[in-house]
Amino acid sequence: MAAALTPQQLSETHRPTLDRALETIGTRAYWSPHPEHPKAYGEGGAPGSLGAAEGRAAFDAVLNTRFDLDQPGTDGWAGGEVSPYGPELGVEYPHADIDVLLPAMKAGSAAWRAAGPETRALVCLEILSRISARTHEMAHAVMHTSGQAFMMAFQAGGPHAQDRGLEAVAYAYQEQTRTPGAADWSKPQGKRDPLRLTKTFTTSGRGIALVIGCNTFPTWNGYPGLFASLATGNPVLVKPHPRAVLPLALTVRIAREVLAEAGFDANLVALAAERPGEGIAKALAVRPEVRIIDYTGSTAFGDWLEANARQAQVYTEKAGVNTIVVDSTDNYRGLLANVAFSLSLYSGQMCTTPQNLLIPRDGITTDDGPKSYDEVVADIAAAVNGLLGDDARAAALLGALVNPDVKARVEAAGELGEVALPSRTVANAEFPDAVVRTPVVVKLDGTKTDEDAAYLSECFGPVSFAVEVESTSAALELLRRTIREKGAMTVGAYTTSPEVERAIEDVCLDESAQLSLNLTGGVYVNQTAAFSDFHGSGGNPAANAALCDAAFVANRFRVVEVRRQA
Repeated sequence: MAAALTPQQLSETHRPTLDRALETIGTRAYWSPHPEHPKAYGEGGAPGSLGAAEGRAAFDAVLNTRFDLDQPGTDGWAGGEVSPYGPELGVEYPHADIDVLLPAMKAGSAAWRAAGPETRALVCLEILSRISARTHEMAHAVMHTSGQAFMMAFQAGGPHAQDRGLEAVAYAYQEQTRTPGAADWSKPQGKRDPLRLTKTFTTSGRGIALVIGCNTFPTWNGYPGLFASLATGNPVLVKPHPRAVLPLALTVRIAREVLAEAGFDANLVALAAERPGEGIAKALAVRPEVRIIDYTGSTAFGDWLEANARQAQVYTEKAGVNTIVVDSTDNYRGLLANVAFSLSLYSGQMCTTPQNLLIPRDGITTDDGPKSYDEVVADIAAAVNGLLGDDARAAALLGALVNPDVKARVEAAGELGEVALPSRTVANAEFPDAVVRTPVVVKLDGTKTDEDAAYLSECFGPVSFAVEVESTSAALELLRRTIREKGAMTVGAYTTSPEVERAIEDVCLDESAQLSLNLTGGVYVNQTAAFSDFHGSGGNPAANAALCDAAFVANRFRVVEVRRQA
């Protein structure tokens, strides 16, 4: 039995980190308490953390086992994950009788509420600290459920996900402490004695929060909602994607251990694994006990949740059509390199990957002379080929296709238009069964009105469209239309014209889309930094919430007032 975690220990260990996080969300400066480099863990690194060999051994030890969480209502086992790199994971997870599990989760709510915002925040930081110590293990779990290459799984699935979780805790603490815990109230009554009351204000969670995990970024997309809800006083039920259970199961196990050690009910966090084809998300989403839902995935199911889970506050991140407008540049080589990397990273399987490249029919001006539409497209294709020409380098950037549907879209893309860059198969020497494909770029005519044009819908995966438009102004009209009708998580643009820059900015401000201008270095439109960048805006159809802002946390709790006669 591990030693109990006292409030004093939690404060001494984690209050400085919480204070720094609160400061940073105000300054929007760069900061992270979670190291990005693998060598920062293990011997000589963060105290108590697993090194590379230890992390791999811990991951291997979980394979082909039953992942027991000692949850109430376990009525069987579920599993079936297969790595996009080939091997079956062979892990079985507890399958829950929801009618037993949900009441058990609510049993600890009163004590969790009474703990207050600070203690809840510090417990969450202890959970994140222990997750961080096992980043090497988590990286393998993310890699072999999402298809991310190891370094991306390590960074995005580890420290970057942990940063997003901490960011959510900081916002949650900030919003809950805007109102004082107590107040003395006195209203003058002239010659009579004043009216006097004492008042207390307690933050209270809405109820059970349901996190519906995604296949591609189980921790990065899962941690903000999980920690925002837990920090605001809500029990959290984690329903992973059936192909990506292990990273969130590891997270739930750690959370349950910390809660118990801190004197709280471990059932405040629980796992809901599902059997093949069971589809329990719909059933859970409309349970009256479920009052908050966080979801990342398809537009169809996100729309269903928003329409049908009426008893819950629903936060969704769905599909969008991400766009780059190419008008002009003073760093043509930098543009090509940046766009090529953005199209290639994780085989285009990021919700932030650009899909549509809007290029004027008459071409663009550059520091390398004028470039026609055909030249720009050919040069982007050449840049991608140059980046991915070596199979070992390509495999490290592309990872593996997460499921057969993505492969089918890549193979069908050639039927949509003229192929400027065909996709090729990449061999992964370490995992010969991995399905790895380079991006395909298809040339499409955007000068004609076509309601069924391929570029007006998301084509998830390594498929991009070089859309020929009449002019930059026509590009902006198309940009506005796609954001308004389909949504966008990211917009990029290249221009040397202050007037065009203002016009692009106006479109993005009008339609609530996050904009990146003239990226030619080591920052890419796909990437966002916790504590500084907002992921999504909540203002267009791609997502109804932003990671992370005050609106993301403030509606997860209520303030309950008690008045007493003084």
